[in-house]
This record gives sequence, C-alpha cells and structure tokens, in this order.
Amino acid sequence: MRRKRETLKDGTTVLIRDMHYEDLDKLMKFYRSLPLDDRVYLKVDVTKRKVVEQRMKLIEQGTVFRIIALQDNEIVGDGMFEISKEEWRKHQGEIRVIVARPYQRKGLGMLIFRELHSLALKKDIDRIVVKMMRPQKGAINICKKLGFHKETVIPNYVWDQADKPQDLIIMTCKPKNLWRELEHFYSDSDWRRCR
Repeated sequence: MRRKRETLKDGTTVLIRDMHYEDLDKLMKFYRSLPLDDRVYLKVDVTKRKVVEQRMKLIEQGTVFRIIALQDNEIVGDGMFEISKEEWRKHQGEIRVIVARPYQRKGLGMLIFRELHSLALKKDIDRIVVKMMRPQKGAINICKKLGFHKETVIPNYVWDQADKPQDLIIMTCKPKNLWRELEHFYSDSDWRRCR
C-alpha cells in the first residue's frame, strides 16, 4: 500500500496514498472545487457522482490505479495510471494528473507523476501515453520536459466539457527515459533545498 509524506517546494507537507472507494465524498468535493478552466478538458464530467463512482470501481479490475494527495485530510491532487485492456495495447499505460489551483507550480503534479511512473515500471509497461487537448499548453510543456514526444494530432477529434471540438494530442514516452528526466528534474531544481 502506497502511503508517504512529501514536502512541496513551498514547505507544505502532503500525504500521498492509494485511493480507496471510501474517498468518494472527498473526491467529489475536490472535483467540484476545481474551476471550470481546470475541468473543461477532462475526459468526463467529474462533477457527476455516478460518473466518478463508475470510474472508481475500475480500480477493482486491476488495470486502473489511483493515488491522491491530501493536505489536512482534503484531497488536493489526483492521479491515475491505466493499463490498456485491449490485447494489442496491453504494453501501454496512460497517466492522468490533476492538481488543485493553490497547489499548482509547487511540485505536487511532479510528485504524483513520479509515483505513477514508479507503478508503470513495476507493471512492466513498455510505453506511457498522455492525451491532451491542444489548449492544455502548460501540461503539454511539462510532458515535453519529461521526455514525452508528440506522436500525433487528430484535428477536432474530441469535445471538451463546454461542447467545443478540440484537437487531440497524443504523446508517448518510454518509462526508462521518463525516469531519467524525472531524476534530472529533481537534481537540477532547488527542490532539495526546500525540504
């Protein structure tokens, strides 16, 4: 069971642990507190309890792994690692991360990403995939820094939560390359001085 305390760049301490079904109420509170700008590009409408409940049940199947970051017993970050259920893509895993506004740019997203990456290594995944919509420039830039490469752009392929068509950007990275970039990120930043 994953459970560890981490210190963010500003000195804030958070608990990172596996998500459990009992976290549903906290998760709904977290999702509903996110500004529309942060929710508009998500795959599903996370303000709908039934949708979130169904997604949480996927954990039991053993192909979806969820972790959360808590501060004062409130969820402030959420990460998901999903191994493809399709036979021809079973070597692939997709990572998704969302962090509450007050905790962005403090390293929390990277900490969650690192935990999910470590999980990908344990599951012997050959390729990590991230999918984003074109307006998510910040997330795209972070993924580039981590060693992800743009594989394809599919014009007007998905619709955002505001019902506007968006280009889908698919980026991939080999887990071992991502590990190098994560290590590089932590050693080159002022991270350690803040701990």
